[in-house]
Amino acid sequence: MSPQPELPSPSLTEVESHGVDRIPDAERTASPLDLFRLAFGGANTFSTCVLGAFPILFGLSFWQGLAATLLGVVAGALILCPMAVFGPVNGTNNAVSSSAHLGVHGRVVGSFLSLLTAIAFFSISVWSSGDALVGGAHRLFGLDRGNLSYVVAYALFAGLVLAVCVYGFRFMLFVNKVAVPSASVLFLIGALAFAGDFDASYAGVFTDSADAATQSLFWPSFIGAALIVLSNPVSFGAFLGDWSRYIPASTPRRKVIGAAFLSQIATLLPFVFGLATASIIATKVPEYVDPAAPDFVGGLLAISPGWYFLPVCLLALIGGMATGTTALYGTGLDFSSVFPRLTRVQATVLVGVLSIGFIFVGRFGLNLVQSISTFATMIITCTTPWMVVMMLGYWTRRGWYDPDALQVFNRRQRGGRYWFAHGWNWRGMTAWWVAAVIGVLFTNIPGQFVGPLGDLAGGVDISLPLSLVVAAVLFLVLLRVFPEPRAVYGPWGARLARTLDVAVPPITGPGAVGDEGPLSDPSATLRA
Repeated sequence: MSPQPELPSPSLTEVESHGVDRIPDAERTASPLDLFRLAFGGANTFSTCVLGAFPILFGLSFWQGLAATLLGVVAGALILCPMAVFGPVNGTNNAVSSSAHLGVHGRVVGSFLSLLTAIAFFSISVWSSGDALVGGAHRLFGLDRGNLSYVVAYALFAGLVLAVCVYGFRFMLFVNKVAVPSASVLFLIGALAFAGDFDASYAGVFTDSADAATQSLFWPSFIGAALIVLSNPVSFGAFLGDWSRYIPASTPRRKVIGAAFLSQIATLLPFVFGLATASIIATKVPEYVDPAAPDFVGGLLAISPGWYFLPVCLLALIGGMATGTTALYGTGLDFSSVFPRLTRVQATVLVGVLSIGFIFVGRFGLNLVQSISTFATMIITCTTPWMVVMMLGYWTRRGWYDPDALQVFNRRQRGGRYWFAHGWNWRGMTAWWVAAVIGVLFTNIPGQFVGPLGDLAGGVDISLPLSLVVAAVLFLVLLRVFPEPRAVYGPWGARLARTLDVAVPPITGPGAVGDEGPLSDPSATLRA
């Protein structure tokens, strides 16, 4: 039999037709480099600079802030990168893939987490980019910095991002192919612009002369800053499959995982830019980094030489487009399956409108910085245990999945390998929600949010390591004590788990063929 010809790639201006249905093999033309572009492009932006400024806002010195940043980026990249394999294996997004471990109905957990993440990081991108555009235009052309200017800037910018997401994957990939090198060059130009003012000896508030009360806040502030940084890579956990689902299933695992890992290590460029410029702001115009009312964008414009105003505006526009599209695209994609009456385009528009509403409420009605840091920490606390369940599930299943059974929810069918108990796998669900609740209880963000048990570790936020351990141990224990059906593990059997030989209900409903699908689908497994 002659090989199936590869279909020509659709044009950039052709609206993407695929939702979360399995991408046909002939249409999987993306590469690990494309995954790197999208994941790095989504973070190589002005909004990441804002997150990079948080160590200074928390009172750390430059070197202390750099250590917290390195810890957050590397730890986050290690947690994130295994989540890239689900897209090539199953040809769909990560929320749909989670059906295998949380059940056909339990996959809505991933959809809910992606919605929270999209709203948070789409909002950060629009806020930071809109503020920079208005501030830069004010310095260049004398534009009034009243609320009307910000409203118009936010609305126009959010509309541009929404338009790119409506066109879909190919257009978004094109935007990032332009954004990644352009933003990188603008950051490097910025390094030259601020080199003369930068002083690595910026001491922060935790100096040797600080009083005991201030010194006691060092570790809570250090860990809190690292968690804010870590939220950036972890935020991509629900989205990696949106982009990697176009990568051929035969692509080696190490290349896909490596692309995801390196994409986050590369974000040290905008993170360190934000950290370094925040330390300059704290030295020259400290009123802009007052924890009670910080304004990183305003401070950056205040210390910028006149010739860098235009690059700041370009950086805000280009980088913000990349962040906004990567955050919003996946959620619209996924919600088109949660609400079957909506097409991918309609779901994208709906989520976009909701996010825009949150943007205006957060900007004009709430404490912006507190909203960002608290929301980002809650995302880590709830998303990381879900990622642990997914990764351990992949390990125990030896990377084998039944792509047809994963689509039961999207087709409004019943049964299949992943039906478990009425569509819920209470093992994965229990491990997730127990770990997430414990994480929230132990959360401690200095001056912003402290859980009921947040002070038990001397004020240090131990929510993340605790939720990681609880999710991993509880999930593996449940798999041993309450075995899953043998059929969910495929031809190679289970690893670290026991199984039961019980019947799997056939898939029934619209389009069902009367069985639960093939036992083995070698094309759905990556080469080692």
